[in-house]
Amino acid sequence: MVSGNLRGEEDEIDGEENELDDASDLQMYRIHSIESTVVIRQLPSQGISFKLWLPATTLVTLLDNYRRDPINSPLTHTLSSFTSIGSDSPRLNIVELGSGTGIVGIAAAAMLGANVTLTDLPNVTENLKFNADANAQVVARFGGEVHVAPLRWGEAGDVGRDVDLVLASDVVYHEHLYDPLLKTLRLMLLDKESNKRVFLMAHLKRWKKESIFFRKARKVFDVDVLHCDDPQEGSRIGVVVYRFAPKDHTLKNVLSNEG
Repeated sequence: MVSGNLRGEEDEIDGEENELDDASDLQMYRIHSIESTVVIRQLPSQGISFKLWLPATTLVTLLDNYRRDPINSPLTHTLSSFTSIGSDSPRLNIVELGSGTGIVGIAAAAMLGANVTLTDLPNVTENLKFNADANAQVVARFGGEVHVAPLRWGEAGDVGRDVDLVLASDVVYHEHLYDPLLKTLRLMLLDKESNKRVFLMAHLKRWKKESIFFRKARKVFDVDVLHCDDPQEGSRIGVVVYRFAPKDHTLKNVLSNEG
């Protein structure tokens, strides 16, 4: 077992430019805002979905900083519209897409006291359940809950409607999955029952072709940059966190078609 820290003002990430140390089975990460440790199992020999990647830690760090200082966080505008930490407001319902190891969703459940569903392909869910169970006590201590479900992008039958906020990290990867991912986002965010649903995504640009995804996304969603990491040593760019929200005219079309 190897211990590590999520990035903060005084913490450094161990590992390569895009990837944390993948030689270990279990990694422990301290979340400062709740003074608790999250345990995550990696299975790097089984593929990229079983590794911890840099964009995930960026998003968890932003959530951690939001919990510590909700007034001065780049996430304030988005998260404050849903809930206030420690208030009597309804529990936030979050779905994480392409969860991988589940660190983002598990941390969000604890820090926001949220009801979180971790999703990924069926072959990934066993490890997700392991990580969810390993952190169940920490999450429950702060009023959160974590579930695991398979979700294939582009499949309408896999998409639930009970969601306020969608999270993801490092999911714009394979070009053939751009359209299925966008279809899933449309199904989840464009709903006549709610006009507040948003998608927060941490992304590290690797290829020029990724612009195709963003160009298509901007036809349906307003896409804003909330945060940019400084580049890691040896890199030209850092992780960027985006906020996707349905365009007004898109929501109006949904309402007129379903009303």
